Amino acid sequence: MRYLFRPPATEAAALLDLPWDRPLAEWDPALLLDVPQRGISRHVVRFVATEGRVYALKEIAEPLARREYALLGEFEAEGLPSVSVLGICVDRPGDQEAILVTRYLEYSMSYRHLFSSPRSQHSTSQLLDTQVVLLVRLHLAGVFWGDCSLSNTLFRPDGDGLTAYLVDAETAERRPELSARMREHDVELARERVGAELMDLQFGGLLAPDIDPLEVADALPERYAALWDAVTREEVFQLEEQRYRVAERLQWINDLGFDAGEVELVHTPEGARLRVQTRVAEPGHNRRALFRLTGLEVQENQARRLLNDLRSYRAWLEQKDGRPVPESVAGHRWIAEVYLPVVDAIPPHLAGRLAPAQVFHEVLEHRWFLSEEAGVDVGTTAALRSYLDHELPKTPADMTTPSVLAAPPG
Repeated sequence: MRYLFRPPATEAAALLDLPWDRPLAEWDPALLLDVPQRGISRHVVRFVATEGRVYALKEIAEPLARREYALLGEFEAEGLPSVSVLGICVDRPGDQEAILVTRYLEYSMSYRHLFSSPRSQHSTSQLLDTQVVLLVRLHLAGVFWGDCSLSNTLFRPDGDGLTAYLVDAETAERRPELSARMREHDVELARERVGAELMDLQFGGLLAPDIDPLEVADALPERYAALWDAVTREEVFQLEEQRYRVAERLQWINDLGFDAGEVELVHTPEGARLRVQTRVAEPGHNRRALFRLTGLEVQENQARRLLNDLRSYRAWLEQKDGRPVPESVAGHRWIAEVYLPVVDAIPPHLAGRLAPAQVFHEVLEHRWFLSEEAGVDVGTTAALRSYLDHELPKTPADMTTPSVLAAPPG
């Protein structure tokens, strides 16, 4: 047998004592971890935990495993939203398939688990929009998925919405640029698969009776076309408008969750023609801004909400002190005086159910709700107490990162 693992080597070394010479289906259950929020797979998939980390192991034909290993490595290096690959085990005894090893995506869940959660407030419309954003991101990077489906996607709470991540890249192809025909084919495949998966939710009683799965899925191509046009279309405007129109377009692209690469401005008789090379790196401008000011690594929608709170806090400081407060100073004070007191108040038995930034976001939402109900601002302290007593306990423990209390293999 041979192992191909990406750095760091110490992480890979922790897995070497597993019984790689035996079929995954025959592994001792004592070595494995149950992940209730996992998706459905056509392959044998098992989860293991060691040294505080959780890994997904998938048994798959060796040529496909090598290809997926290489592609996922590229995606991660470029910041595309996908699971992170650690390595593969090949040349296993007999005719056994290879095993692809990926890192478990913390706080993520399958679409079925998303809708089966008693706390879930996500709609099919939101799910579809999230899937469309993922597909556009991949297409901008020249990735033809070939098997876009809800089953091959993991979803992670991000503020009021969701962020989608590619899980399965077996059928994916990489091109310098995708033709319109290839993109249309990928979208049509997605429409068919999503329709079937939503029907499966309906049969399981997880969809509202008034939702037509096929009608929802049929809207996917239109939503995709609208988003693709929004981030790639050329604009023509008068020369005297060019400065603010360029800034406006770039800000708008950022607000949609995308990054602008090369910007081309061509002067024509009709006016200035703007072309923007749109690209995607998962960390958007809000994430970068929040990290720069606070050192926090969070999701994009969470970062947007946290930045808004930080800016409000900075404005309050300036009003209170009667002088300007630098961004960096406001960031340090906000972390110490606003964010950490909320996060540190989470009791041990509820810790880990949601990412700390998501908890903070939901406390802000809960504060707004309680204040609307009371007709007066109830304050963060009261909102936090109410949230910890009544809301966070509703989040099932199995929606979090799986417990890693299992003994290390060997």
